[in-house]
Amino acid sequence: MQSFKDLVSTPFEHGVNALCWERSLSGNFDEVVRKLAITEGIATLDEARLQGLSLSAEGRAAADAMLEDLRLLEDFGLSPTLDCIHGYPREEEPAAVRTDVYSFHADSATAVADTYLCSYNGPATEGLRNEDARRRVDVPETRAELLKAFGGHDDDKFLEYLAGNCFDLHYAPAPGVLPFSFGLGNLWRIAVDYPESPVPPCIHRAPETLPSQLPRLLLIS
Repeated sequence: MQSFKDLVSTPFEHGVNALCWERSLSGNFDEVVRKLAITEGIATLDEARLQGLSLSAEGRAAADAMLEDLRLLEDFGLSPTLDCIHGYPREEEPAAVRTDVYSFHADSATAVADTYLCSYNGPATEGLRNEDARRRVDVPETRAELLKAFGGHDDDKFLEYLAGNCFDLHYAPAPGVLPFSFGLGNLWRIAVDYPESPVPPCIHRAPETLPSQLPRLLLIS
C-alpha cells in the first residue's frame, strides 16, 4: 500500500487477509514514552496529554505523527485508541487454552469489521500465516482437556462453550514456525472473523516484553 486511501479501499480477497501501509516515521517515540512515565498497566493517550508533554523536536515529531494517525482513522469514521502499554493483564490460572492477547488469536465481530493497528516503538505486534497455524481447540490433547473441563459431550453445546470463552479464536504455530513482525511505524488493516467473511481472519498477538524494555505505544481501532 502506498497511502491511507489504498489501505482502506483495497478489498480483502483471494486469501489476502492483511494489508500494510509500510512507512518510516520520523521522531523519537521512546522519548515520548519516557516523558509519559507510565509504570504499570495501560494508559490511553489523547491530544491534550501528548501536547502537554515537554519534548524535543524529535519527540514532538513522534507525538505529531501519532496524532495524525488518530485523525486519519477518526476522519474515516473509526474510533481508534492510542495506548501506552506497560503490560496487559495475564490469566492467573490459565485454562487449556490461554485467551489473553499474548496468545496468537483472531479478532471477531458479529458484522463486517476490520482491525487497524500500528506499533510505534519497542517490540511490534507479531503475526502467523494461516497455513502455519492450527486452532488450539483442534489439537486432540487440548480439545480433550477442554471437554473434561466442560463436563459434557463433544456436541453443539460444547461448541457454544468454546465460542463463549473465545477458545476457538486462539491458535498454535506449527512446529518450527517463527512469527513475522508487523514492524514499527507501519499501519496495518487486518481481517476479522465475522459471518461470511471472504477471507480467513489474520492471526496475531501482542509481543512478549522484558522488564528492562520501555512500554509500547500502540494505535488500534
